[in-house]
Parts: sequence; structure tokens; C-alpha cells
Amino acid sequence: MDRNFRFAFTALTSLFFIWGFITVVVDAFIPRLKEVFELSYAQAGLVQVAWFLAYLVLSIPGGLILSKIGYKKGIITGLFVAGLGCILFYPAAAFREFSLFLLALFVLAGGLTFLQVSANPFVSVLGDESGAASRLNLSQAFNSLGTTLAPIFSATFLLSDSILTSEGIADLSADERITYLSNEASAVQLPFIMIGLVLVALALVFFFLKLPRILDDYKKSSFIDALKHKNLKLGIIAIFLYVGAEVAIGSYLTNYFLSLDLQNTIKESDLLSTVSAGISATFSGKAFSTLDDKAVVGGFLIFYWGGAMIGRFIGSYLTRVMKTGMVLASFSFLAIAMLLITISSSGLLAMASALSIGLFNSIMFPTIFTMSIDGLGDSKPQASGLLCTAIFGGAIIPPLFGTLVDAYGFNLAFCLPVLCYGFIWFFSRRSTRKTKTQLN
Repeated sequence: MDRNFRFAFTALTSLFFIWGFITVVVDAFIPRLKEVFELSYAQAGLVQVAWFLAYLVLSIPGGLILSKIGYKKGIITGLFVAGLGCILFYPAAAFREFSLFLLALFVLAGGLTFLQVSANPFVSVLGDESGAASRLNLSQAFNSLGTTLAPIFSATFLLSDSILTSEGIADLSADERITYLSNEASAVQLPFIMIGLVLVALALVFFFLKLPRILDDYKKSSFIDALKHKNLKLGIIAIFLYVGAEVAIGSYLTNYFLSLDLQNTIKESDLLSTVSAGISATFSGKAFSTLDDKAVVGGFLIFYWGGAMIGRFIGSYLTRVMKTGMVLASFSFLAIAMLLITISSSGLLAMASALSIGLFNSIMFPTIFTMSIDGLGDSKPQASGLLCTAIFGGAIIPPLFGTLVDAYGFNLAFCLPVLCYGFIWFFSRRSTRKTKTQLN
């Protein structure tokens, strides 16, 4: 890779870290909002609707705006908008208003949409096309580093205190109620203000960075031209289903573990309680005995997102030495296998198999993305906007998953991501066969 490209690649990779971190913080935020506002699982899924609606509404306009202002200004704009979204959590928590939380989430996601639309294709073109999947998997590995650290941050700041029901709050004295609501608001305000400051600082850093101009070479194509490619259309569906499945699983794992009574299993196990205590002591300084049940099980999500990080480093190597379609087919098949084990088991086996899905999720987004835009040439920026629009799957699949949980329980609900991974397996196999045909 050219030296200038290497510097740009390093700078862009920092963005992958921050949006991975923020996305999982939002996932972990769901159990808290569910308790604060006493929501059903389906209602809690509105958090993901607000989050991923931004991708549906803003990805294609974001691509058009980027073609006018360029990658650098698009990145700076995205960081400032995301920072504004974090600041909006302050009044949302102060007024204890669910609709304000949804607005803050939409604005935050809108900023990240600009980052996604620009950074993914930018990384893919920083070098030879044959290495695009490997580069994007490597950048996404740092995205996964952010998702690995985020559950610890969430367990420490967002999930560690007990939430009272509306009846419990009503039973408090006037002074106790004021103190409780003030402490509850602060528990949300502080972490999001911290994240907002980091985003603004990054925007200032990118303001002074010099990034290579590549976008000018791709202004003549259109979205219609991009959609003429069947592999891109299938890739859009695959991204939609992958993001939906990953978000549905990640968003509800804490509640799933609580439904299995795993918090008590962890407390009764010397090994697991030691692991949980170590996680808590390392990142929050809090004693294991003081943790809320959500924090006890929520800390173990580090293994779900940590598996995704490890898998992407592995995937960066595998996609250099193997056909990308075969790697994707293998990982999607193993994700299905882990889900089937989770469905048919209970206790620690169900927990371990559910957490291992993160490892097999790891390479899916970057690999599907690069396979979908492979060979599109001038249409790559438009294809990126369309693929990022498909991230809206994260707003559709999780509420469906939550509705299935409410009606039938987690075991049947897990059949939904099984179907999603099944389509990804089909996409990978079709793309592999198409490549073989072209070579022959």
C-alpha cells in the first residue's frame, strides 16, 4: 500500500473503532430503557428503529452530499452531527422522556451514517481491488475492538444500578424521588457527554488531516447504473439480513441470559463469578457483590463482541489466502450451527453457543460489502450508499425478534436469525459459483 494511503487507512480505521463502540453502547442501553419506561420487548425494539431509520433515510442523500463536498468534509460533518446526538441525551435524561431519547438516537445515528457511507468504500479503494476484502476486514477488526470494550463501558455506567418501577418511585418520599431521578439522569448523561466530546475532538483532528482525493474519479455514475448489477442487489439483501440478525442477537442477549436465570448460575460458579468480578474490578472498580443482575450477565457480552474482533483479524488473513465466498459460506454455516445449539440447549451451553455467534458474525459485513461492489468501478460510491441503506435491517429484524420473544419466547425467536444467515450462505455460494464461471 502507498505510504499516503497507509496514513489515510490508519486515520479511517479510528472511525471504525468509534462507531463500533457507540453502536454496542446503544444495544446495551436497551435493557435500561426497557426498565425505566417499563416497555415490552417489542416496544424496546423502537430504540433500534430510531437508530437504523437514519440509515434508511440518510444513506443515499449522504452519498449525494459526499459527491459534492468530498470525503473529508463528509467525515467532519458526520462527527459533529453524531456529537450533537450525544449532547441531546442530556435533556432526554433530565426530562425522563422516551421520545427525546429516540430523537437523540436518530441524530447520533445520522452522523454515523455519513461516516459509514464514506469510510467503507474509501478503505476498499486504498490499494488493489484484490485486497479490498482483507483491508476492510482489518478496519472492521478495530470496529470490533470498539464493540468489545463497549459492553464493559455499558455495564459500568449504564447497567450497574438498580432501576425502580413506577410503583417503586411512587412509594418514595418527595426528597427521595428527587434524589433518585437526579441520580438516574446522571447515570445516562455523563457517559454520552463523554462520547460526544470524543466525537468533537475527532472532528477537529480530521479537519487538520490531509486525505487523498479519490472521489472525483467516480462522479459520473448513478444509482440506476449500480443497480443493474444483480450481485449488488443480492448483496443489499444480505447486508439487510446480516445487520438485522447481528443487532437482534446483540440487543437481546442480556435479556436472554436473564431469562435463563444465568445471573444466579454465574454467582454460584466460582470460575464465572471470578471472571465477572475481574471484569467489573478491572473496568469499574466495583465489587461483584454490588452489581445489578443486568451488569452481572451484561459483562459477558465482551466475549460476543470480542469474538467478532478476533474473527475479523483472522478473516483479514483468510480472505487473502482463500476465496472470499468460501470464507463467508463457512462462517454463515457455523453461525447457524451455534444458533441451533442455543435453541436446543439451556444454561451455560446455551450461553456459550450464543456468545460464540459473535466470532462467526465477524467477517460478514466487510466481506459481503466488498463482494457486492467487486468489479463495479465507477459505481462504487453509489453502491456504497445503497448498501449502507440496507443497514436499516437493524430497525426491522430486532422488533420482529422482540415480537416473537413476547409471543413465543426466545427459542422460537432465534429461528429468525437462522433464516437470515441462511440467505447469507446462499449469497456466498452464488457469488463463489459466479466467480468460477468468470474464471472458466
